[in-house]
Amino acid sequence: MTRHRALRPTSSATTTKLFAAAALAAVVLVGCGAVGVPGSTSPGSTSPDSPVANSPGISPAPTSPSSAVPSAGDARAIPAPGEVLAQGAVLQQGEAPPQLCLGGVAESYPPQCSGPELLGWDWLAVEQSETAAGVTWGTYAVQGTWDGAAFTRTGDPIPLSLYDTIADIDPRLDPANPGGGEEAELEQLQVELLEAEPLILTSSVVNGYLFVTVVYDDGTLQERYDVQYGRDLIAVQSALRPVS
Repeated sequence: MTRHRALRPTSSATTTKLFAAAALAAVVLVGCGAVGVPGSTSPGSTSPDSPVANSPGISPAPTSPSSAVPSAGDARAIPAPGEVLAQGAVLQQGEAPPQLCLGGVAESYPPQCSGPELLGWDWLAVEQSETAAGVTWGTYAVQGTWDGAAFTRTGDPIPLSLYDTIADIDPRLDPANPGGGEEAELEQLQVELLEAEPLILTSSVVNGYLFVTVVYDDGTLQERYDVQYGRDLIAVQSALRPVS
């Protein structure tokens, strides 16, 4: 079972197949820091107060972690030291800044999602976008930088329908390399983490692990979970992947 963070209900019942396909692609590509989480549960994004823009424009019982490891209450996102690659939906509503949606997307029309602000974006410079009811959106592979709060585009975006990538398979998904958790235990832990960790984008119980996806982790979050819950229970993956 895969869980996403709850999205605000939409008034339209029409679904957008483009975003369904993009969301599935993101889940498949997560790997060791790739974009989506395979398996069971995924919290995507909370109700989007404003997805993003209309007219094209720029725009278990925890042990005490060491003092060097951030606590569960530390909701600050971790910045990436170099350029990274994002794959997901870009959505802009009205005059609000464009957002990069790396978690769940509501398959309404127009779709709904939320994410960090996307800087340096120009709808006039990209293909395969759509606009309806004051919302402009599309799904893209975007190269840029992540400072822990906003994503700044540095390369030319590529529509996901035209983007070829080599899947980066997380070795923890290998049945020959299972984690140490029982399904019921991990599902309960999943519920607890989704309530306590606002930075989790998606989560799923697979192969004895609780996989959680965040925007970016340099190993700090994985270390904290290993200290708190024990090794081989929680597997952290990053939606943003370093550009090699």
